[in-house]
Amino acid sequence: MSVMSPVAKRVRQRLILELVAQVPVHSQEELVDLLAARGFSVTQATVSRDVAELGLVKAPRASGHVYVAPGSLGRDLVLADDHLVRLLESSPVSIGRSGLILVLRGEVGSAQALARAIDESSLQEQEGTLAGDDTVLVLFADEERLARWRTRFRRLQGLPPESTG
Repeated sequence: MSVMSPVAKRVRQRLILELVAQVPVHSQEELVDLLAARGFSVTQATVSRDVAELGLVKAPRASGHVYVAPGSLGRDLVLADDHLVRLLESSPVSIGRSGLILVLRGEVGSAQALARAIDESSLQEQEGTLAGDDTVLVLFADEERLARWRTRFRRLQGLPPESTG
């Protein structure tokens, strides 16, 4: 059976869906290697087309962003945000600002856990986080990303969006 046949394509795409459901796949190159190990010699361009046709998206995990099937995304995002929401429910966090940096202040000793929960959540507008003891700095590339992130963070805190007037 040729790798380019429609039957082979369906089998390959079904295998891709199984792989991303079973193992964390961080890149298309990883997917090429996983397919090769299972007898499918394909290029990254072929995998790229398969990813697009299957509607795979990247979702945050502890090990970084991985490919997931779109049907599992909603459940994954809820699970990714669950830890952050639990932290925010148990410990108040205030938000300040300096330029394109949000300054999150919590209880003494809480910053590391908060920064990690943010990094593992579905919040992806930030460039990065930096944690001290009770303070987390959240860094942004531009004003729009900062505003979207802050609105989503407040929603996760159970607070309404801030008024602009």
